[in-house]
Amino acid sequence: MDIQQIKQRFGIIGNSPALLEAITRAAQVAPIDLSVLVIGESGSGKEFFPKIIHQFGSRKHKKYIAVNCGAIPEGTIDSELFGHEKGSFTGAIASRKGYFEEADGGTMFLDEVAELPLTTQARLLRVLESGEFLKVGSSVVQKTDVRIVAATNVNLLQAVKQGKFREDLYYRLSTVTIAVPNLHDRGDDIHLLARKFASDFSRKYMTEPISFSPDAVRALEIYRWPGNVRQLKNIVDQLSLFNAGDEISRSTVLDILPIDHSGLSTPVPAHKEVDHEAERKMLWQLVLSLKAEVEALRNEIGPKSQDFTDVRHTTDVKSLVKYPDSDLLGLKPRANALEEAERQAVIDALSRNNGDKHKTAKDLNISLRTLYRKIQDYDIQV
Repeated sequence: MDIQQIKQRFGIIGNSPALLEAITRAAQVAPIDLSVLVIGESGSGKEFFPKIIHQFGSRKHKKYIAVNCGAIPEGTIDSELFGHEKGSFTGAIASRKGYFEEADGGTMFLDEVAELPLTTQARLLRVLESGEFLKVGSSVVQKTDVRIVAATNVNLLQAVKQGKFREDLYYRLSTVTIAVPNLHDRGDDIHLLARKFASDFSRKYMTEPISFSPDAVRALEIYRWPGNVRQLKNIVDQLSLFNAGDEISRSTVLDILPIDHSGLSTPVPAHKEVDHEAERKMLWQLVLSLKAEVEALRNEIGPKSQDFTDVRHTTDVKSLVKYPDSDLLGLKPRANALEEAERQAVIDALSRNNGDKHKTAKDLNISLRTLYRKIQDYDIQV
């Protein structure tokens, strides 16, 4: 099986030996109907591997369902996975199929499997051993034939010792283990990914792409990257937003990375988690701020300028006012791109918060009234 074709098909960037080994293991185990445990740090790209296993296995024409176990409240996780009968609990106004019934014959990806409650772990073990399960509120045993691929960033053996994870379930899940390398150990892949993210940002928001000086590349490569690929993408997005068209220097990289008291960018200890929520909120505020600036400049230039030629490298606002046959820095397409970014940010926040508008407004640091207005303006279906 051609590893390069697999990488192209699933959009995997990188050539590090550890990454290629993980892809090879996924391709080799795909035709063999065994349970697989994918381990690796948060943000390292574990979600690619169950897709590889499903697409190159015998179940590829059946359903593939991905479940984030950490995102489902403990009180409803059994209902989500196994289904429930009408009247089995408050709000159960009708019977409902669970993921195991829906995925019969296919593959189920259980992300953050270590977050499952112990009672749910017992139910999952029964499915793995016999293919049997009970809906919540039912005494009728049902059968399912589902291949399980689980993933975690937790040391499950340590969790077993602490009594947080069942030992028998651990051995059932880890028939085959695939270790996804963290970004810090992938060498030249860091530069490849940074270039890819910079190109994606430029194409999506119609900005000039950034490039990286050799010293900047070295600074990126020696950084610890506790948030892995996800953190690198956030950093490159920020650099692309504020330094469009520039060659990024080492000092610029060090300015944006976490620093210690000596003022030097340093690897963050492995146990320290990146505050992805803070990074997400910061990017949201940057989009809002830039959008407001574009609107203010467009209003200052006047309505005529919105329909004319794109002058991307003009920085003299006064000259554009004097010669209105130009669109200030391509304001119209840029504003549209920023509006699309804002719309997508609202959709993502609603998804993270399961449609809860109060939580979403707090997540985005805006008022509830503003959130409702944006939902209406962007015709977002909640």
